[in-house]
Amino acid sequence: MSANATPKTPWLQTPWAMLWVGLSIRVLYIIAAHTYRIRPFDTYFNFGWEMGRVGRALATGYGFSDPFQGHTGPTAWFPPLYPLLIGGVFKLFGVYTKLSAFALFTVNSIFSAATAPAVYRIGLRSFNRRVALWSGWLWALYPAAMQYATHWIWDMAVTTCLFAWVIAIALKARGIGEQEPGKSTQTFRLWAVFGLLWAGIALLNSSLLLFLPFCGLWMAWPERRRLIPAIARATLAAIIFLACLFPWTLRNYHVFHTLVPLRANFGAELYAGSLESNGGFPYGPSVAVYEAAPDMKRYKNLGEIAFSHERLGMAKAIIHAYPDRFRNYTLKRIWFYWAGVPHPIEKSLLAEVIREINYCVISVSGVLGLALALHRRRPGAILFAAAFFFLPLTYYIVTVQARFRAPLEPILCVLSVYLFQSADRSRTWSWQQPKDATR
Repeated sequence: MSANATPKTPWLQTPWAMLWVGLSIRVLYIIAAHTYRIRPFDTYFNFGWEMGRVGRALATGYGFSDPFQGHTGPTAWFPPLYPLLIGGVFKLFGVYTKLSAFALFTVNSIFSAATAPAVYRIGLRSFNRRVALWSGWLWALYPAAMQYATHWIWDMAVTTCLFAWVIAIALKARGIGEQEPGKSTQTFRLWAVFGLLWAGIALLNSSLLLFLPFCGLWMAWPERRRLIPAIARATLAAIIFLACLFPWTLRNYHVFHTLVPLRANFGAELYAGSLESNGGFPYGPSVAVYEAAPDMKRYKNLGEIAFSHERLGMAKAIIHAYPDRFRNYTLKRIWFYWAGVPHPIEKSLLAEVIREINYCVISVSGVLGLALALHRRRPGAILFAAAFFFLPLTYYIVTVQARFRAPLEPILCVLSVYLFQSADRSRTWSWQQPKDATR
């Protein structure tokens, strides 16, 4: 079945309905729950955290700088796209205002709702329309799918949306779900969009780039016998991708006088994740944000690049000295990536249990759904398995938080629905049978 709905399809069974209903619910929740009223704790540091600080610097004329407290100079602590969005909103609606928070949550909600049509298309192309409808509406309506759009001023909702559309485009490029199987669906336009989406992902969360080579090769593999057109399309995608990244890399070289392709915080994050005091996954920033803290003083004195290089050396020394501890931390991070990281703040036991069950169940059902899809050799199952393998790798080594799983959640949603829709409904149990039939 084609991934495009027919003209006679009822509106509630279309991706557009999922988008608009999902967006309306998210915006209404923001208004009703007053999530835009962000507490002024620590001079609004929880308003976007480090990205919010950079947004403030952009809006107040200091440029892309100052990710912590005070003026610490230029930064490449993270890719630029979401901090630029925050800075633009601050410029329009004020720094750390309720209106700015509402605007940013609304933007997040648009991307979160726009993920539902991608989820629908992934389900339709890989499985069937029933799975697609349940998956799309589950994403549109399920509260857990909304949390990063309505509570977090960070990149998760945007990154998740772009990644979901990358998966949908990859399936289309392979001709999965098309009405004419075997007909080539590879076009220059499709590959250009692929390159543009990956550039957006790289400028939001570069950790996902580990999956890019496999995804591109998987898309191009059916065209290996038509090598020249395949190389030409892939080259176009690569040119678009690199052209989008070039201004940021050039800026970093001009500012830091060294090559920083996307971000400069790997050493600091690895060091924080290797410390015994953090137990393998620091809850807060990898640098103490207070100006009087020794870490902050060191950061300001050395500069960001030298500081991160120093921390990388310290992290390597710790890992070399305590390899068993690092291995145990890695195993712990693998577990918590899929089972849920314990909440650092004391809350009610019931709320914490519900949160962890909600997080863990979708992991279990998604992994079982993937196993079933691989067993049945469903189209796209290999691509999903590769995403499950490559996306968490950096987090296994460095640190882990619940939000790091967000880009995988559209696939988990589809695979979970597929698992439950594949249940054998023909089986009848003894308590369902007529009394005579049990004699």
